Amino acid sequence: MPVLEVRNIHKTFGKTEVLKGIDFTLEKGGALSIIGSSGSGKTTLLRCLNFLERPDAGVITVNGETLLDCSKPSTMSESQIRKKRLHFGLVFQSFNLFPQYTALENVMLAPVLLSKENHVKNFDRNALKSEAEELFANIGLADRMQNYPHQLSGGQQQRVAIARALIMHPDILCFDEPTSALDPELTGEVLKVIRGLSEKNTTMIIVTHEMEFARDVASHVIFMDSGVICEQGNPQEVFNHPKEERTKQFLSRYSQN
Repeated sequence: MPVLEVRNIHKTFGKTEVLKGIDFTLEKGGALSIIGSSGSGKTTLLRCLNFLERPDAGVITVNGETLLDCSKPSTMSESQIRKKRLHFGLVFQSFNLFPQYTALENVMLAPVLLSKENHVKNFDRNALKSEAEELFANIGLADRMQNYPHQLSGGQQQRVAIARALIMHPDILCFDEPTSALDPELTGEVLKVIRGLSEKNTTMIIVTHEMEFARDVASHVIFMDSGVICEQGNPQEVFNHPKEERTKQFLSRYSQN
């Protein structure tokens, strides 16, 4: 059974139809790269998966559980939406760390708040701290846990954001252009962490403009254009032997840069 099934997702903003019927599945441990021009609907798709936007139509299923069926009336409370959102971890383009908290506090914050909301008795803060410290070691920032965001480089902040998502143990880790806000020299350290996650069979969806990285890290690639999936397949098929003319045009532009 796929960990994620997305069926017939549509999303319109005003008179603009951004998603026009998106269908795909993702296997557990798979890494899906989503590529395409700006405005093709990639980020909107991620936001729909993470319940930051509600699609106008479609079905989202995780581990056989239907999280969203737009054919049925929406009666979900905010707490129910937050619970469904826990299936996904989202790493944003712009880090979104809280400046008043240290890197360690940023990573621990969501589990602490969730335990309070759910009135968890005997919450083990020391165990959480140990897990966070292990994550910092894994992303190469063990010596930066007590630093505040303004004391970290952009690449370091993005790695903290990845740790913050991982500590929630999501079924699917999502990245929305994780290197777009970084200088080229800082991009490599973030891509190295994501590549390491892929090698550990972390289930991921990666929206990226880094074509070489998308090809190397992914088990499956989707090329989106004008709100539809124009082409999809394994990296070898999509990057080396694209079938659709639009895919060929898009990839040729990147090969010339």
